[in-house]
Amino acid sequence: MTDTTDRIVLVTGGNRGIGRRVAEEFLRRGHRVAVTSRSGQGGPDGALTVRADVTDAASLDAAVGEVERELGDVGVLVANAGITRDRLVLRMTEDDFTAVVDTNLTGVFRTVKRVLKGQIRARWGRIILLSSVVGLYGSAGQVNYASAKAGLVGMARSLTREVGSRGITANVVAPGFIETDMTAELTDEQRARYLAAIPAGRFGSVEDVARVIAWLASDDAGYISGAVIPVDGGLGMGH
Repeated sequence: MTDTTDRIVLVTGGNRGIGRRVAEEFLRRGHRVAVTSRSGQGGPDGALTVRADVTDAASLDAAVGEVERELGDVGVLVANAGITRDRLVLRMTEDDFTAVVDTNLTGVFRTVKRVLKGQIRARWGRIILLSSVVGLYGSAGQVNYASAKAGLVGMARSLTREVGSRGITANVVAPGFIETDMTAELTDEQRARYLAAIPAGRFGSVEDVARVIAWLASDDAGYISGAVIPVDGGLGMGH
C-alpha cells in the first residue's frame, strides 16, 4: 500500500478506546499526530495531546490553533469524540438528547469547519467521521445516539459535494460491536445475544477499525468519498 508518511493527523477523543488506537496506528505509519482530550492529557506516546471540548467552539479553536503552531495544518481529521446517554425514548430527557447531538454531531461540524480552511488551501484533505452501525441499523434506547450518528452520513456526503473538487474526501466509518470498555461491561447474557447477531461470530477489535481508517486516509483511497464503510462483522449488512 502506498502512503505519504509525513501528514498531520488530528484525532478527537484520542486518549482512549478506538480513538487512541487510531492515533497509535497513524504514529506507527510515520505520521505526525495530535489528539484531543477534555483533560489535555492521556494521549499515546509520540502524539501531541491538546485540551479540547468539542461542545465549546472557543476551546476547539484554541486546540486546533495549538496543533497548527506545533505541527502545521491538519491534513487528516478523524472525528471520533462522542458520548452516550442511553434511555428508552419515553424516559429520555430533552437534555439527554441535545447533549448527545451537541457532542456527536454538532461537535463534529465545529471540528470539520475549523480544519477545513487549511485543507482547502492545501487542496488535499481527508475527513473521516466515526459513526456506528447503530446510526444505520437503529437501536432501542439510543434514539439520541443513533440520530447523531446517522446525521454524520449526510454531513460527509454534503461535504463531498462542497469540497470534493479541492482534493478533499469525506467518509464515514461505522463500527459495530468493538471490544472496548463498553463491551467489557456487558453481561454474559448480553454478550451471547449480540454475538448471535454478528455473522463473523466475534466482536471487532480496535485494530480492525484503526486499519480501515488509516487506509481511508491513504493515497490508495483518494477516489473514495461520501462512502459509509462498515466495520461490523456483517451485523448491519449495508443498512
